[in-house]
Amino acid sequence: MTTAPEPIDRPTPPVAVIGAGPAGLTAANELAAHAVPVVVLEQDRQIGGLAKTVEYRGFRFDIGGHRFFTRQQTILTLWQSLLGDDLLVRPRQSRILYGGRYFNYPLRLFNTLRNLGIAESCRILVSYLQARLSPIRPEASLADWVTNRFGRRLFELFFKSYTEKVWGISCDEIRAQWAAQRIRGLSLRTAALAMLLPAWRRGGRLRTLTDRFYYPRLGPGMMWDALATRITAAGGMVCLESPVVAIHHDEDRLTRLVSGWGSKRAEWEVSRVIATMPLRTLVRRLIPPPPPEIVAAADRLRYRDFLTVALVVDAPDLFPDNWLYIHDETVRVGRIQNYRNWSVEMVPDRGRSFLGMEYFCFAGDELWEMEDAELVALAKEELVQLGLATAAQVSDGTVVRMPKAYPVYDEGFEEAVSTIRAYLDRFRNLQVIGRNGMHRYNNMDHSMLTGLLAARNLLGENHDPWLVNVDGQYHEEDIG
Repeated sequence: MTTAPEPIDRPTPPVAVIGAGPAGLTAANELAAHAVPVVVLEQDRQIGGLAKTVEYRGFRFDIGGHRFFTRQQTILTLWQSLLGDDLLVRPRQSRILYGGRYFNYPLRLFNTLRNLGIAESCRILVSYLQARLSPIRPEASLADWVTNRFGRRLFELFFKSYTEKVWGISCDEIRAQWAAQRIRGLSLRTAALAMLLPAWRRGGRLRTLTDRFYYPRLGPGMMWDALATRITAAGGMVCLESPVVAIHHDEDRLTRLVSGWGSKRAEWEVSRVIATMPLRTLVRRLIPPPPPEIVAAADRLRYRDFLTVALVVDAPDLFPDNWLYIHDETVRVGRIQNYRNWSVEMVPDRGRSFLGMEYFCFAGDELWEMEDAELVALAKEELVQLGLATAAQVSDGTVVRMPKAYPVYDEGFEEAVSTIRAYLDRFRNLQVIGRNGMHRYNNMDHSMLTGLLAARNLLGENHDPWLVNVDGQYHEEDIG
């Protein structure tokens, strides 16, 4: 951000926040708490974005499984103030299902050795030593990044097939920045230390190896409902089913937004805009339109879409994990959530389980276009194939699709984002935040922090949300 956003000079038209996900609601809450007029425009009929909680016949599930953990005391304090005793502390247990065997994740030495055997373990060690002696330079792709830290053999066993199932492209096409951002600081050496040494000897745990997390008693939706209640109680507005379809501007300011269609069409004169909508969509909504090279850069950005098939299983305690990673190329499911192990109150019947079969896809492809009944049948079949339940035990199911769930870090994305940022920087009353607003695979606390910083900029402070989750400046140290 090279141009500081203009601070609020009340009274003004409202600040418009586009999107009622974690980032947008956090920004709106901070502004409303300081008596700044604010309106949140959300395209969905429910708040929370990717982190929403869906209810189905008394069962609850969230889209992807959202752990609440952070090193930012300001964000943790906000969570605790919103939910109090409803913010549970949960143990993390997750495993990898590979070759019909369960591997602890994070990896544990003796479990891994027992499952792989001495010969395979030796191959992994030799591969690791080769990578340390002759690392790949330059380190351009995810494959390069993981191989340099774990060796080629472990990359092929535990990273390649699952990662390509998730992203739908080769690990050679995924940029190294994704791995550096998501699993920063992890290597075979640090993983081995985590296997062998107690926490007090390691001087604290890596973020990737966090073994406990916070979780709302009835799912993440409790958090967003509490935030929305605060916003409206302070005089702000949260408008659902209000997609922003046009963003009018002059040379250096956004002036007016149009939301909805037909009878639900509304026009909003705005003083400032904080946007969480995908960068690609934001550029396409601008009127007059940007130059062709900016539109081309926006169209260059790609997103991975996601769907959950939630299954009711007439059996308790199917497996002890919060979730399983499925490293099995014979099935299409990538991950399986066990919602009662996140919170028992997600499942109303103690004698049943509620599982989320998670599929990664692109909108418009064969999986995305399947009928809901076909997807439920597929998920049921794969659950049985994996040996996790019998067909007779699966009694019901539902499907939720989530477009643009993950911004893709493929070749050329950085140049495209930089081009768009340089153009958008001319608008002194616009800030972009959150995962899709910045085309950055942030954790939830990072997204909320970008919203908090953007709001505080309008209150007269000076922060750069683009620094969040880059160099640790806002990750390791509290902002106060």
